[in-house]
Amino acid sequence: MDAASVLVTGGSGFLGGALIKHLASVRKLSLTAPVRNLSVILPPEVQLLSVVSLGGDTDWRNALVNIEVVVHAAARVHVLNDSTTEPLAEYRSVNVDGTLNLARQAAAAGVKRFIFISSIKVNGEFTSSGGAFTADDSLAPSDPYGISKFEAEQGLLEIAAATSMEIVIIRPPLIYGPGVGANFLSMMRWVYKGIPLPLGAVHNARSLVSLENLIDFIVVCIDHPNASNQTFLVSDDQDVSTTELLHKIGCSLGRPACLVPVPSWLLCSASTLVGKRSLAQRLLGSLQVDIKKNNRLLGWKPPVRMDDALESTAQYFLEYQRK
Repeated sequence: MDAASVLVTGGSGFLGGALIKHLASVRKLSLTAPVRNLSVILPPEVQLLSVVSLGGDTDWRNALVNIEVVVHAAARVHVLNDSTTEPLAEYRSVNVDGTLNLARQAAAAGVKRFIFISSIKVNGEFTSSGGAFTADDSLAPSDPYGISKFEAEQGLLEIAAATSMEIVIIRPPLIYGPGVGANFLSMMRWVYKGIPLPLGAVHNARSLVSLENLIDFIVVCIDHPNASNQTFLVSDDQDVSTTELLHKIGCSLGRPACLVPVPSWLLCSASTLVGKRSLAQRLLGSLQVDIKKNNRLLGWKPPVRMDDALESTAQYFLEYQRK
């Protein structure tokens, strides 16, 4: 891997930016990062290329010269309560057409391996009590984002079958770490401000993956021979309930979470009445993943404990995000 030339998309994003910094600073790889904004702050040794858009007609030829591995982390991300009139078409334009266009050009340019950061939403939204998704389950995406990622996966497998380029698909659940945004950041702010939350009696089980563990897994997939043409789920391998997670966040922030024990059925009913059903489902439902395949094929286990990852997330929050 020391000699590999790697192209990483999504360099201005949460995962892509952190991955590039790790590969450049720790792994010392030769890196190319196509970005929309050339002012994005990345290590000086990274070659930045201006890319206006990620679509079906983007020309990647210059970016792919001498590239051996592509890690495709750029995407139109999942948005709660998306107000777009045709959300599936919008997701497909970037996540399907853009992904497959890049992959086809990568195969034509002689790229050896294409690593696609997909989503656990390809498997489905929830797991039953005591159950867990596996990488080889039947798939049940239900929203436009999950459907677009599923369709991109299917197209990539067709490209792998027709060319010599290897495909690796990685489906993470919720990713957290220093600089995290969206719902996880909201939870941290709620706990930090001492806002009473009616989530003190939630007995679900959810898998999460820290930024550090996901990056470590991607690094393994860059050149491990057994990763070729495989699909993997990834997590911290430590499932928690929403109640437990909030307590852990409070401990990391030095601000005990103020949780009120309200029955989940009552929360579900109330959330439906106020139009927040999708958010409530994510807070109250279970979503577990089984990562035994990762250890069996790649010898991989998460190197970072959840408590340690939450600690680093909290420290970043206290320094930069608490307002």
